Amino acid sequence: MKNKELLELYSDYLISAFGQTTGTGLAELLGGSVSHDQIQRLLGKERFGAGELWQIVKPYVRQIQQEDGVIIIDDSIAEKPYTDENEIICWHYDHSQDRSVKGINFVTSLYHASGYSLPVGFSIVAKTEYYVDKKDGKQKRRSPVSKNEYYRELLTNAKRNQIPFQYVLSDVWYSAAENRMFIKHDLDKDFIMPLKANRKVALSEQAKRDGQWIRLDALTLEANSPVEIFLESVDFPLLLVKQVFANEDSSMGIQYLVSSDTHLSADQMTTLYRKRWNVEPYHKSLKQNASLEKSPTQTVTTQSNPLFAALCAYIKLEWLRKATNLNPFALKTKLSIAALHSAFDTLRRFQPIQLAA
Repeated sequence: MKNKELLELYSDYLISAFGQTTGTGLAELLGGSVSHDQIQRLLGKERFGAGELWQIVKPYVRQIQQEDGVIIIDDSIAEKPYTDENEIICWHYDHSQDRSVKGINFVTSLYHASGYSLPVGFSIVAKTEYYVDKKDGKQKRRSPVSKNEYYRELLTNAKRNQIPFQYVLSDVWYSAAENRMFIKHDLDKDFIMPLKANRKVALSEQAKRDGQWIRLDALTLEANSPVEIFLESVDFPLLLVKQVFANEDSSMGIQYLVSSDTHLSADQMTTLYRKRWNVEPYHKSLKQNASLEKSPTQTVTTQSNPLFAALCAYIKLEWLRKATNLNPFALKTKLSIAALHSAFDTLRRFQPIQLAA
């Protein structure tokens, strides 16, 4: 059986499973028609990367692509708290939890167009270097490649693969000046991303030349009223919009959005940036619907390939959404109910002992 056929079976298994996903589990599910050794060879022979993912997702991208599509770049952590540490399963700071967690940190370029979202590239953060932390004196791991380098590499691949898009959307952790310059000049595209409140800006080119910098949170800005600003190390003007919103705890939050497209209105900018939210259900679906964190493997290759297979499973789920109008969570619920029915019917055929009256 060829790798492509095995990958089809394995990705279906990741969608169908409700517990740990193992080679033995899939072999038993298939009644021995595929052996445990075949599955282990698929997962352990060679690492699948962004090139292989593009070959799989390319025909689906071509069916949804639009010139006004967006590329969303974000990272997440597949938690592996009980697995031995190595270069890809190690400790990473999780901004959503405000603490370090143990697992696989991966960066995805997610293409969103025509109402659908597909992963068109990914990179696994490999912390292959050791260093001594000056704060606590402990030896720790780090990656020789920064998140911003992964960011630019993924965008370069998107352009090389001729994916049509108009904007790059990312969160504040990718708001480095080098990334902005790269998107505008190297890719000839525009971006929308937040700025930190303590970022210093100039309100005119002359103010920039004169070094008249002002912290964002010190400016008197009207909400949803676009203002042109200038940043150090960025050689073009940016459009700034201050957003004010209510948090879940009823407190007021402020976000400063900037775009390299100075022709946008405030509504256009906020509507476009709202598309970045599609990366959140993508990450959640990988974990809950594609068994991202359920494979108990031991080597770098057999740990990275199930992640690749989970991306393939997500692509299937997104395409099933297109075909059935069922989102991945609703589809997973249907699978769960079908599995429960099967288990119940099987149990009843065993004619279990009747409880005493």
